[in-house]
Amino acid sequence: MTDVQVPAEVTEAPAPETTKPVAPPIRSRFLFVDVAAQRAKQLRRGAKPRLNGPDLPHKLERVAMREVEEGLIEWSLPPFKGAPPEDVPV
Repeated sequence: MTDVQVPAEVTEAPAPETTKPVAPPIRSRFLFVDVAAQRAKQLRRGAKPRLNGPDLPHKLERVAMREVEEGLIEWSLPPFKGAPPEDVPV
């Protein structure tokens, strides 16, 4: 058998660019606590952490807080109940 040499550009596939949009920063500490608590509940139920690295905190609550701080968690607020519907003129 003969050894076949493959050029380096063929063997190394380019890394796909997967840039996820970063969630908007949370300015309210109360909203931060709510979002982190919901994420901690997901982690306790078996969701995989979105953080990478060897310095992953041991407590799931800390993992959830760091995920929220780094913008890895998508969140949204429900519509305000006191607001009139948009299609009804005021």
